[in-house]
Amino acid sequence: MITLLIIIIAFLLLMLLIIWTPFFRSQNASTTTDEALRSQTNINLYQEHKIEIEKDFQQGAIDEENYQYLLTELDKSLLQDMAANEKELAKITHQKNKLSPLWPAAITLFVLIFSIAFYQQQGSYLKLTAKAQNQVQNTESAEQQALAQVEKIKEALKKSPQDSNLWYSLGQATVSIGDFKTAISAFDKVISIEGKKAELLGAKAQAVYYSNGQKITTDVQNLIKEALALDPLDPSTNVLLGMDSFIQQHYKKAIHYWQIIIDSGRENVNVPALTGAINEAKNRLANLNNSANGVSPELTLKVSLTKEFAQKLAQGEDKTVFIYAIPAEGRRIPLAAMKIKLSDLPTTITLSNAQAMSPQFNLGSADKVNIFAVISQQGTPGIKSGDYKAELNNVAVNTKEAIALVINQLVP
Repeated sequence: MITLLIIIIAFLLLMLLIIWTPFFRSQNASTTTDEALRSQTNINLYQEHKIEIEKDFQQGAIDEENYQYLLTELDKSLLQDMAANEKELAKITHQKNKLSPLWPAAITLFVLIFSIAFYQQQGSYLKLTAKAQNQVQNTESAEQQALAQVEKIKEALKKSPQDSNLWYSLGQATVSIGDFKTAISAFDKVISIEGKKAELLGAKAQAVYYSNGQKITTDVQNLIKEALALDPLDPSTNVLLGMDSFIQQHYKKAIHYWQIIIDSGRENVNVPALTGAINEAKNRLANLNNSANGVSPELTLKVSLTKEFAQKLAQGEDKTVFIYAIPAEGRRIPLAAMKIKLSDLPTTITLSNAQAMSPQFNLGSADKVNIFAVISQQGTPGIKSGDYKAELNNVAVNTKEAIALVINQLVP
């Protein structure tokens, strides 16, 4: 009995520590330092990966085509990390603003009553241990962990259906796994409980934006207008506008929106990540300006795949499609490249100097190019056995008409 009492007391103290720690941290601590450290870590990893890629290229482990692709993908990862960090900051800020001493006090009272009742009934410590052990999970993939988190939130919502924090967490979690329909419904629920707030409208706008294939539709535009009317400096909304502008190659606009967030001086702004994104946008803008002295060539491509391949690939998971142009003569270095998803096909895209791997090697540096569209089985650049491809050779870079690029070959 004494042993059981000691266990219950220790358990009680631990529970009280867990209950009250988030509250005190939310009142006294700032997440800015942690997020800055995370951003610096991302930047350090970026530099390390870049050194590794350059080393592999110098040693001949990868060819120049793959080398340029990997560098471009590495640059894009910095922008993606920035967006992910901003989502996390928005979630933390939302939860921090909602915390009050009432909820930890209520839970503390419940724990005390439960502990006394448990002790009086002489509950089994072995059962508690077994339950705790059953909760220990094996190493899971990030996707499995995200799905498990979603299920936990849904279970919690069954007990607290009006908890706006839980609904907000569900929205963020389902966005991360691509379940945008559920995310939109979750953010709608938060708005119905708390009313219209800029951070909530901005979060919903992002979910609707992704659900429409990263396009600012009328619905997304209306949400953006509402959010900015409530708070012109809202980070989540301005991050979305900056990301879309960057994707559309409107780099001046992207810089403008991201600079608004930095200049706002808000506590939970991820300045290092935003600065990195702005620098990347400035580099892309410089590339455009370098080609502005002459006529910048553009190739409009109508990318599709045969009906046979479409039916065959429709049953599997979504794959990455690499579309790029290399010189018809000389070095096989991509002059312009783009990455889309198989689910985007058929689609029309434009290759221009804006997608150049470097200012020195772009469409304007060649008269004719060979154009490829490759459905990659491994999700990596290059043409490998088992991939599906389209290939057009000796295409003049000053071609004005739209070019049909049909994926109709299986790479042996």
